[in-house]
Formats: sequence, C-alpha cells, structure tokens
Amino acid sequence: MRETPLSNLVQCGQSVWLDGISRPMLLSGALISLVQDGVSGVTSNPAHLERSIAASRDYDAAIALLARQGQDAQGIYETLLTEDVRLAADLLHPLYLRLDRRDGFVSLALSPHLAHDGAAMLAQARRLWELVDRPNLLVEIPGTCQGVAALRQLVREGINVNVTLVFAVSRYLAAAEAYQDGLSERAARGLPLAGVASAATLSVGRIDAMVDPLLARLAQKDGGEARMAAALKGEVGVACAKVFRKVNREIHSGGRYLALAAQGARQQRLVFAGAGTGGDAAGLRRPEGLLGPGTVDAMPLEAIAAYRDHGKRPAGRLDEGVQEALTTLERLHGLGVDLNQLARRLETEGVERSARPYDSLLRNIELKRVAVLG
Repeated sequence: MRETPLSNLVQCGQSVWLDGISRPMLLSGALISLVQDGVSGVTSNPAHLERSIAASRDYDAAIALLARQGQDAQGIYETLLTEDVRLAADLLHPLYLRLDRRDGFVSLALSPHLAHDGAAMLAQARRLWELVDRPNLLVEIPGTCQGVAALRQLVREGINVNVTLVFAVSRYLAAAEAYQDGLSERAARGLPLAGVASAATLSVGRIDAMVDPLLARLAQKDGGEARMAAALKGEVGVACAKVFRKVNREIHSGGRYLALAAQGARQQRLVFAGAGTGGDAAGLRRPEGLLGPGTVDAMPLEAIAAYRDHGKRPAGRLDEGVQEALTTLERLHGLGVDLNQLARRLETEGVERSARPYDSLLRNIELKRVAVLG
C-alpha cells in the first residue's frame, strides 16, 4: 500500500470504499491501483451503471449480445450488474482473505421499487446472492421497516447485508437488533457465524443537503436563533455520525453481542457515505471528522482522488466531541427541526432518489436493445 493521506486513514483503522464502479475501471487496472492506495471495498448500484450506459458506449457490445440472446431490459441490466460485481469481487478477494474476511467487500443494491415489499426484497436478494456467487458480496437493502425485517432473515440464511438509508437512531438500533437476531438463530441451528458480515450505512451528505437549506433560511432572521442556525450549518451530518458511533460502540460492548462474538460473530460496521464529493475544503475536512477505527468511509472517485492528493495526515476524531454532537442535535431540535420527521423524509427521498436512475437505466437499455434488434 502506497503512503498517501488516504492510506493513513487505513492505518488509523478505518476502511475506505469506492462509491461507484464501472467496467472500464475494472478492466483497466484502475481499481487495483486504488487498492494499492488503500481502498478496500466497492459499492455498486443502478445510478453508477446508468451514468456509464447513458454517457458512453462501454456497455454497447454487451447489451447487443444479450439482446440477440433474447434477454429483455431487466435481464440485461441484471446480467451487466452481476458481471461487474463479480469482477470487482474477484479483484478484491485476495484482500478479503488477507484481512480474514473483515473487508474486501462489494456492496450491490437491490431494486429501489422493492423498498416496501419485504417478500420481493427477500426473493431478489437471494437470487442476486446466488447469481453473483461470491463470499465477499454485500446485498444492499434499504433501512425501511420491511428492509430491517429482511435483514434478520437474510443474516439467518448466511447472506451478507449492507442496510442503507438509515437516518434515525431508533431505526439503526432496530437494524442492529435484527442482525443479532439473525446471528442468534444461526447459532441455535449450529451454523457458523464467522463468515457472515453486515454493515449499516449513514448518508452523512444527504443529512446536510436537507438540513443546511433549512438552517440557511433560519439564519436570515434576527436574533439568537439566527446565529445558532448559522453556527449549525454543515455540522449536523457529522454530529449524527458521532451519535451513531456512540450507539454502535455501546451495542458491541453489550453482553448479547459479546456472547455472539465468542462464537465467531463480526461487528456490524458503520459506513459513512456522501461525506464529501470533491476537492473543496469540506470534502477534504470531513473524512478526518469521520475517522474512527472499525468504520468505513465510502467516497466517490473524485473525493478519493482529492483526499489522496491533498488531504492532511489524519487523526481519529469520530470518538471526540460526542457530547458536543448531542448538543448540536438538541439545538437543532430547539430550532424546530424534528429529527424523527427529518429521518422519515430522508428515507422517503432516498428511495425516490434511487428509483429515478434505476428507471432511467432500464429505459436506456431498452432503447439500445430495440436499436440492435431493429
């Protein structure tokens, strides 16, 4: 691993995952180069594939071949996605083994239209798990009530799960309990726990994207509340991350988890996503603010490149200022922002936001498929 500010994050105990992948990156050696810089995981979802198919001809030959084989747009999409995920999983597999199956994962998202259909979610998760057929796959499900219930069953079956769109502490606690329920049920059946992995993803960037405009409007008023609103701008996402981290540590120091760990269970890792998307000051500062051992920072390629080239030598700050983070959220509530209502809005918006590129992707594939067949 090359010595860079990015690799220093890893040396401090945090994993860095690439948020987004494309076939050219997989075939050109670009992902291997990123692994040499310290990247140890990948997320893949329809939005990433949609951008590649709409903006390039990288997948045209594969789409044409699958169209001539009689596959419809949905089948072509799943074939392309699973092929990319297998390639990424194979490239990361040596790292997965070297790190004793604690990292080296590829996270694959389900259809966003299944977010509130537990039975369909389970069916697609099982099918994609079998199609990809790689032990370092994480099936990515939304943290809706139905998703949390699916998490329990999938873990019981030994399927690795990354639960996303988790914004409320109460929902995170439910996901953590579901993970431990699934592990407990495996243990009761005499099944191994060591090979089962889970993660819970907090989209830090989405929190700030929703809260900051509210704070900006409040800051235009007069008085102490305006000053408080101005001071909170850009701070809420990291404050939520610190609170989630506090809860995460409490869960994994509890008696129930420790009993499971004695049987080989692994911690459900926290993944922070969308914390910085470029080379601006915030994009460089936030990875350091979210640095904590045993956690994951999932960053898009441009943020990884910016931090690798211009980041400062990091120091773990995630476990510092927890009381200040709690105070930040209390002040936000004092300004009239209901955190539970905010979490519900973020979940709903997250599902809708995921559905748009998914639908666009299928439309683009269908247009290319029809063009091939004449």
